Amino acid sequence: MGRLRPEKLHVTFASPTGPRGPVSPRCYTLTHSDWTGDLFLTIGPTFNRSQISGLYVRLMRDEVLGEWVEERSRPALRVHCHVSGGLALGPASFRFAIFKRELPLALEALCYGDRDLFEARPALDRAPISVHFHAVQARYNRVDDWGIPGDYRIDIRGNDTRPGTHGEDGKQEGRG
Repeated sequence: MGRLRPEKLHVTFASPTGPRGPVSPRCYTLTHSDWTGDLFLTIGPTFNRSQISGLYVRLMRDEVLGEWVEERSRPALRVHCHVSGGLALGPASFRFAIFKRELPLALEALCYGDRDLFEARPALDRAPISVHFHAVQARYNRVDDWGIPGDYRIDIRGNDTRPGTHGEDGKQEGRG
């Protein structure tokens, strides 16, 4: 798994969404450049369709979409990944494996890019994350629990702030 390099993350807020709110509606559109490794995150009231409408992105379908929803009267982060169906290059098994490998990086990018929201509303760090893998094949068309945003938060210097990631001496341990 690659670690988030904050200097490679480019965040845009789409009006009327701001760094500290509102929580709902609040959608994330995350894409990346295979050539530069840059990540592009748009945070807005809807998904940024223009960000995912280019030919290359439509063929690769490797964007990660997220949205805050209410589940059981509590906020929850719902994430969507397109594994197969329609235009998508590569077999579903390969795409599914890549999404699972890269999702921790994507979730770090969402949490870091929206860190002001999490700082203003600490309870969101404990909201459940469900990842919806969308696929034609039943074995890949599934919803998995991916923990909570607090599992993916890093501080401004790119250091891990998650519980259990520091040793007894206070130094950061590797995440393997």
